[in-house]
Amino acid sequence: MKTLADLNPSEAGCIHSISGLDGLSQRLGEIGFTPGQAVQVVRCAPLGDPMQIRIRGFDVALRKNEARRVTLTS
Repeated sequence: MKTLADLNPSEAGCIHSISGLDGLSQRLGEIGFTPGQAVQVVRCAPLGDPMQIRIRGFDVALRKNEARRVTLTS
């Protein structure tokens, strides 16, 4: 399945699930990364890390390894 880390700037997707059972997975859910929610990559840093993600009308910076936990629907 495609992950949030696979998207290029200006591409969007819909969240399918968040993998993992640790604090990071819980925190992503708390800030709005929930199944069915639309997400868009706004831009990436020059070396690709971190990424600026727009979700629920606000922007969040995620590292690529964090974005790999967010799987998207196809």
